[in-house]
Amino acid sequence: MHAGVTIPPRTMAVLPLTHKNDCAAVTVYDGNLWRLAELQTMQPSRQVMGLAVDLGSTSVVFTLVDLQTGKALPPLSLPNPQRQYGEDILSRILFATQNGVEHLQRPILQLFNQAIESLCRMHGLAPGDIFYLAVAGNTTMCHFLLGLDTSLIFREPYMPQANTFDVFPAQELGINCHSEAMVYIFPNIGSYFGGDLLAGILATGMHRSEGISLLVDVGTNAEVVLGNRDWLVACAGAAGPALEGGILSCGTVARPGAIERVSVTNDNGTQAISYNTIEGLPACGICGSGVIDLLAALFLAGVVDSTGKLVIERMGDRAMKTGDGWAYTLANSSETSHGQPVYLSQSDIKNLMRSKAAMYTILEVIVSSVGLKFEDIDQIFVAGAFGNYINPRSAITIGMLPDLPLERFKPVGNSASSGAVHLLLHHTAIQEVKEILGRLTYLEMNARGDFMKLLTAAMFLPHTDASRFPTVKR
Repeated sequence: MHAGVTIPPRTMAVLPLTHKNDCAAVTVYDGNLWRLAELQTMQPSRQVMGLAVDLGSTSVVFTLVDLQTGKALPPLSLPNPQRQYGEDILSRILFATQNGVEHLQRPILQLFNQAIESLCRMHGLAPGDIFYLAVAGNTTMCHFLLGLDTSLIFREPYMPQANTFDVFPAQELGINCHSEAMVYIFPNIGSYFGGDLLAGILATGMHRSEGISLLVDVGTNAEVVLGNRDWLVACAGAAGPALEGGILSCGTVARPGAIERVSVTNDNGTQAISYNTIEGLPACGICGSGVIDLLAALFLAGVVDSTGKLVIERMGDRAMKTGDGWAYTLANSSETSHGQPVYLSQSDIKNLMRSKAAMYTILEVIVSSVGLKFEDIDQIFVAGAFGNYINPRSAITIGMLPDLPLERFKPVGNSASSGAVHLLLHHTAIQEVKEILGRLTYLEMNARGDFMKLLTAAMFLPHTDASRFPTVKR
């Protein structure tokens, strides 16, 4: 073997039993050295697979990758079982602090093994065919996976137990794959900026580009990276819950039956409304992209004024009274899967206004912090389910995204998963991630004295300064 390759004792023990001719070595990289995992006879040869994991707080996405051909198989998305201990991250941290982190670690490891079993069964593989795992998740989710203390992530000193993780054997966590399989977990930068964003940077290639790019990933938080091949600046802030439909009266995640597209026209007080649902199923609620469309359409039709207030006399027969006041009916009870109307209430709009203002302000702060203007940005990558479904025109109309030419906005889908797949196929990506970390500056939003002032200015449709949005015409 050439220098730089180690042979674990278990592999060494079977080497004399392996046929000496026509053998192929399967090695795995731990970030510093190659490890000989197995010697295979050339015919027949076992498939050599990797597993990319997007470790989300709501769903976990598993993607098998053929490490010989580079082909990624269709992903498997499963609900995160930790939701039984809290829908939001903070609730789970409190539960883990009071009851032990093993209650959060155990179900996620069981999910890993369940997913491996299901994927192998679907594709005629065996768990032993999986030699490498690449995992991208936010800081807290990775701590839960490793059984690390999370109690100081959301209280002073707001420090994770670890930011970087050595590559380690999958057996240490009881993950059912090859006995010499290794696990790489993307590092995080502090409590609010996790490895899922580093994987997103890797997937978009913005760190290799001469032009200036902006990566926006909206989930529970809005996480943003700005930069190019010479420098990178990142920040995170609370902007996501309303934008992903999570806290709205009829909000839902992007799932079959969720209203994802809306258009409204207003003719003499009568609204003609149309909407599309995911997979064309009866409406079960409205997701982030749909609610952004709806608010933009209602604003342009004069049903919502620039302060975000519903104009009752312009709502026509779409007006309905709820326990929280007036609301705009999007889908009548006869149109929905649950027999209840889907609507947007005045309090929903208030929450949306806060979220969209926070999103725009985060972008404004990070761009101005390096002396740039929005016009200097060559491309904006919009990640996640939010990026897949969002209509940039609607987001511009409500003042959530800057008023730039639409061709600059590029949806990149599940960038965390794509980054994990990229790492599986390019062992040099581990060093690339280290270089990204060395180039990245984290900007703390709470330390910005101008944040609240800018946020207040953005709490209008589209903004108190209408000249920032010249293409938005009512």
